[in-house]
Amino acid sequence: MTDEVWNTERLHDHFAQSLRVSEMYYDSKTEHQRLKVFQNGTFGRILTLDDVVQTTEGDNFIYHEMLTHVPILAHGAAKRVLIIGGGDGGIAREVLKHASVEHVTMVEIDAGVVDFSKEYLPMLSQGAFDDARLNLVINDGAVFMKETEDKFDVIIVDSTDPIGPGEVLFTDTFYGHAARALTEDGIIVTQNGVPFMQGDELTNTMRAFQALFADATCYLATIPTYVGGPMALGWGSHSTKARAVDLATLESRFTAAGLTPDYYTPEVHKAAFALPGYVKKLIP
Repeated sequence: MTDEVWNTERLHDHFAQSLRVSEMYYDSKTEHQRLKVFQNGTFGRILTLDDVVQTTEGDNFIYHEMLTHVPILAHGAAKRVLIIGGGDGGIAREVLKHASVEHVTMVEIDAGVVDFSKEYLPMLSQGAFDDARLNLVINDGAVFMKETEDKFDVIIVDSTDPIGPGEVLFTDTFYGHAARALTEDGIIVTQNGVPFMQGDELTNTMRAFQALFADATCYLATIPTYVGGPMALGWGSHSTKARAVDLATLESRFTAAGLTPDYYTPEVHKAAFALPGYVKKLIP
């Protein structure tokens, strides 16, 4: 007999992954979703929403660094950053490492995610919620994007998958409002799932991006708990300058920023835009 407890994520129709639960810290259903935080021997503390892994103590650095440092260092002069989602504070943590960033607006639909992340996952935010540059707004990201009259140098969409509350963040209308809220040289980056398993997610976003931006593509990062191959991070900009920035310039900006990441490097930044054939075919 065994008393082992496993959390099984059935995100895909024909594939599931299971993570052993060594200790359950939190299990509660909010107005929007069921939140769990548990301990795993490989990944440390894990946050799931409706049993789908959102982030882990062990490998969150890959996702958060690549969704943050790539657009900010490519832009080179980003002062105002908008985060849609990101209630665990990981994206805010990485954005605020850039002293050049003067103001961060973070829009999270579920106050419960922020509250329990502060308590159960403080290693993700590392004090980001206490930074004076951060303005936390509890609101639907799609509503905020439609109504805002502010302009942003970088918009980071740290959404769940396009099911439930996160679905509206993958629509043409949302992306259209985001395009309007970007500065002339602004960049939007998005979470677009694992292309091998969720190809339509990338195709639909890229179709919208190509209608809205002068430069529309994706770049890749391999995150162990987002299984099925590398994850696609969407990229859209009104200017072609940011993606074309050369390695020497990226290295100079990286050094000046004083960052010490565990995944991101200027070389990885440039290489991440080299797409395998099967991913290229998903881009219209």
